[in-house]
Amino acid sequence: ISITHFLLLPFAHTRELQLCHFWLFLGISLAALLGNGLIITSTACDQHLHTPMYFFLLNLSLLDLGCILTTVPKSMANSLWDTRAISYTGCAAQLFFFVFFMSAEYSVLTIMSYDRYIAICKPLHYGTLLGSRACVHMAAAAWASGFLNALLHTANTFSLPLCRGNAVEQFFCEIPPILKLSCSHSYLREVGLLVLGFSSAIGCFVFIVGSYVQIFRAVLRIPSEQGRHKAFSTCLPHLAVLSVIVSTGTFAYLKPPSISSPSLDLVVSVLYSVVPPAVNPLIYSLRNQELKDAVRKLVTGCVWTAIQCLLSSRKGC
Repeated sequence: ISITHFLLLPFAHTRELQLCHFWLFLGISLAALLGNGLIITSTACDQHLHTPMYFFLLNLSLLDLGCILTTVPKSMANSLWDTRAISYTGCAAQLFFFVFFMSAEYSVLTIMSYDRYIAICKPLHYGTLLGSRACVHMAAAAWASGFLNALLHTANTFSLPLCRGNAVEQFFCEIPPILKLSCSHSYLREVGLLVLGFSSAIGCFVFIVGSYVQIFRAVLRIPSEQGRHKAFSTCLPHLAVLSVIVSTGTFAYLKPPSISSPSLDLVVSVLYSVVPPAVNPLIYSLRNQELKDAVRKLVTGCVWTAIQCLLSSRKGC
């Protein structure tokens, strides 16, 4: 039987709760758009933020926006219109872009740990090891690896024969719920690709841990308390973001089947696919005075420009 559409897992069955879900996701989406948009605009416009650390932060914000815009709008529309359907093509596109943005984001987070390692442990070589060309190449490699990973997984997943219905046990199209619909042993090929992907992710995680072990050793040797505080303030936001993504993602994919339930799966999937893009800008701006100053300057400039436009239009009248 040819499947033309899939049925996504709803957050609620009563109309009141569906509308609550819509407004909650709308608020989270607007917070993510505002926060990441301010970071992207500030880092692009402010000359003081044209450094490798903020260049990679700009890439992270772009990926966060892509990730939340891939999963949330369709779920909001389904709750608003009281439906569960997503087309076959829409499901494939959603899976592709989710894997693409998440894979690239994890690669960028790995690169950011390398950036902090060079900045703190080898500051004299920072300009040579992380020049503008090297930064562009590393960012391009992160995006390209995410694209290839997504292309491979999407093509492999949707080449499987699906004969166990079309109900996806998730609020967006993801690989594991779709694999459950397959009735062919060839799904083991995709499981093998997932294991390979997890292996590379563990390799990146080991690299990140190793980098931060060296970073903390170097920071603790800094004689001044102000120097240690400044070094920690550039590292802790990155560690916080990484911890949220890794912990929730690991729990979602590796939790025991005995504690699995649709409600728990929904909550966990929101924690690793929706919450991080919304809170990452807040985490990075809380302890970063340079970024806060740039955002404040951007907002003040926009407000002042709007006031001038308003006054000039009144004079014209």
